[in-house]
Amino acid sequence: MIGERLLAAQRARFAAADPLVPVPPGPPDGELLAAATTAGEQVAAVLQTKTYAPGTLDLLWSAQRVWQLFPYPGKSGTEGMDALLRAWRHRMDAESPGPDSSCTVTWPSRDAAAIHAFLRHGMVPISVLAIRTAPPPAELPREDVTVRLATPEDFEEVLALSKETFDYTAMVTSHERPDAVELMTPQLTRNLAAGAPIWLAEAGGIATSVADCGWVDSAPGTWAAELLPPGRWGYVNNVATRPGARGRGIGRALMSTVHRAFAERGTVGTYLYYNPTNPLSSVFWPQQGYRPLWTFWEVQPASALR
Repeated sequence: MIGERLLAAQRARFAAADPLVPVPPGPPDGELLAAATTAGEQVAAVLQTKTYAPGTLDLLWSAQRVWQLFPYPGKSGTEGMDALLRAWRHRMDAESPGPDSSCTVTWPSRDAAAIHAFLRHGMVPISVLAIRTAPPPAELPREDVTVRLATPEDFEEVLALSKETFDYTAMVTSHERPDAVELMTPQLTRNLAAGAPIWLAEAGGIATSVADCGWVDSAPGTWAAELLPPGRWGYVNNVATRPGARGRGIGRALMSTVHRAFAERGTVGTYLYYNPTNPLSSVFWPQQGYRPLWTFWEVQPASALR
């Protein structure tokens, strides 16, 4: 089992890497993996396996079958993480993952000592959870852009714009889902009917950009408390702009409205996920004041773990 020594070292390591990373809870349920460094320091990890059924919304950003590792490398820096990834590699020899599979680890973005180990074993940063805690911007929306909340009558425009994200993402990641529209439709229909915070930016009367958002409370005992500091957060799920309208400041005007609206509702900040290999989002979101908190490391297929 993962004892107090490794758990205390994990908490100290996370706090030193980034004070905004929440205090790690106890280890999750799953299969225990044990390893040791060359100096004999004992380290451990928990391995979980998930399989998503066809039609599940998670398939928009995840492989169908996922092996997720929760490492506890103690105070050993890079070496302990490397030892755990080697043990994981040997453990995967007993599996037959198939092409639609992945091995993943979620780790604080600022823990630089772990990065070398992830890269050495063939993992790449597939996504980051980034947060923004700055005050709402003083910038006023552009006069030629109208931003409003979407309604159920806007379903077709919102769906078409949302699809632009996944069409582009398919070019810059290994996740390609030809059925993205079918996967998105039920949830988007429900959200619009419930009056979810989904904003549309219109230029010349044409729906040009969308920000599909939500609310998340990071309270003790919730999944959000393991990833976000305490409080109510605005969640920016998906932002997309028509290809011909990109680079004209429409997305910036849209997010200016979104950030002010969230601040007026008393949020402590906003968060989102973006792909660091995406040449659009990796530039746009830091310009909007977001900075990485967690990085999601992945190798796909799972059999490619080194």
